[in-house]
Amino acid sequence: MITFPRHRGRRRRSAPLVLGTGVLAVLSLLPSSALAAPPAPEAAAAPGASAADAALPGASAAPTGAERRVSAYLDGIRKRPAALRAFFRDLPKGADLHNHLSGAASTELLIKLAGDDGLCIETKTMTARPAPCGPGTRPAAQARKDRSFHRQILRAWSMQDFSSASGESGHDHFFAAFGKFGEVSWRHGGELLADVANTAARQNQFYLETMLTPASGGSKKLAEQVGYHADLRRMHQLLTAGGKLDKLVRDAGREIDKGTADFRKAARCDTARPAPGCRMTVRFISQVSRGSSPERVFTQMALAMRLAERDHRYVAVNLVQPEDERNALRNYRLHMRMLDYLHGVYPRAHITLHAGELVPGLVKPEELRFHINEAVRTGHAERIGHGVDVAYEDGAPALLRTMARRGIAVEVPFTSNRQILGVSGADHPFPLYRRYGVPVVLATDDPGISRSDISAEYRYASGTYGLRYRELKDLARASMEHAFLPGRSLWGDGKRAYELARPCRMERPGGHRPRAACTRFLAKNLKAALEWRQEVAFARFEHRVLHARR
Repeated sequence: MITFPRHRGRRRRSAPLVLGTGVLAVLSLLPSSALAAPPAPEAAAAPGASAADAALPGASAAPTGAERRVSAYLDGIRKRPAALRAFFRDLPKGADLHNHLSGAASTELLIKLAGDDGLCIETKTMTARPAPCGPGTRPAAQARKDRSFHRQILRAWSMQDFSSASGESGHDHFFAAFGKFGEVSWRHGGELLADVANTAARQNQFYLETMLTPASGGSKKLAEQVGYHADLRRMHQLLTAGGKLDKLVRDAGREIDKGTADFRKAARCDTARPAPGCRMTVRFISQVSRGSSPERVFTQMALAMRLAERDHRYVAVNLVQPEDERNALRNYRLHMRMLDYLHGVYPRAHITLHAGELVPGLVKPEELRFHINEAVRTGHAERIGHGVDVAYEDGAPALLRTMARRGIAVEVPFTSNRQILGVSGADHPFPLYRRYGVPVVLATDDPGISRSDISAEYRYASGTYGLRYRELKDLARASMEHAFLPGRSLWGDGKRAYELARPCRMERPGGHRPRAACTRFLAKNLKAALEWRQEVAFARFEHRVLHARR
């Protein structure tokens, strides 16, 4: 299922961050009407529904009796940490749509694999290197018995025990980790995927889109061979001439074949005791290294979008690496024009983009004014990753209304936003997006590095923004609705409520087996089938919670 290129790391330069200057600070600088919420809908919100509910596309008109009782239970356990952890662990949580495979795997697993491979650790930088272990290095295998050494590696390869008192920013420490364990991750994609899929399944998720880089070495060579041409049409012709790009498509397919076999072996999928990840539906988003040369960026984009149309295992393209990196900043508009051209060539390829993963102090003020706008209006983004600087964007109200109208979701990983950008709580644009009716989905980003998981993201959202059970439920529903899954949705065309599509309109998920028409509908539409599976899980979750209260 995966490609395992040698990871070159996601290095970032050091940059000061101005903390506490998020959404609230920006709002104070704008006219009072600049970011006012859109007019309320004509129909008043139903009892028990908040103003935010009314603005959410697809949000239920009113919570059911069971949902109100579960909300009351949630309110009653907010000061009981163990019960709260159990609640959010068991809560069905839809899909993870923003997940980097190498940064998502457990750091403990990476350390174990480094020892198994006989790798060496540079004692000064804690970077994994191939054997033999010379001066200034130690065998990674020594971390098995030396707990202090193990802890050193763990801290270097993740945000465990991180403190800015060291003089290093969370931003720099986070991204430096990729280069430190890169010698491990590129070798073990199957094992990493098994670890990530198992975790997602245990967290009661049903679908995973994870990011990786297909045919990395081959695309680099092809880009160097073709070179950069300002005429994007001409450059695409050179890439495809003689079947060169199609060869990379086949190479990427073989990588996925091998990765699938490695995954199934690691997860014991063909045994009597398969790991939980075996029942996960997994698809892949092709990464493009935005800090690379223009010819390499374009080649990776073209390969990613050609793959998305020809291999169902790949669903989309995304730009990765630091958005504040020098080349990424200088070529940002060029990259959006590249996507605009390639979208015309490959209209069925999905596009999701890291955009607005920026704060004041990390970049110049003018760089905060257009990234999300360009991603939406020129880059054809169907989802936006992070989107933290939205309030700084030129014409922010119009941008937010456009995202709401087009159903362009924002992928929100609270933990990494806090660790990398120092943005959290009232400074985070989460309430702003919801106020405008922009679809929001919670995500993990790099939970291995963050030392977090999707349950923590939901728990944070609930505790910080006062979300009730039904609002959490709708966040999970939104993550499935905005997944790049084939087929029709379980939900009908109603704009204000989650209403089952006509073939399943009379069914009750979790109550009985669906009748023939609904069964046929679910069999033909993978998206609807996975959404049905989640609705069944919600029904069972609510029953367990309410039964436990008696």
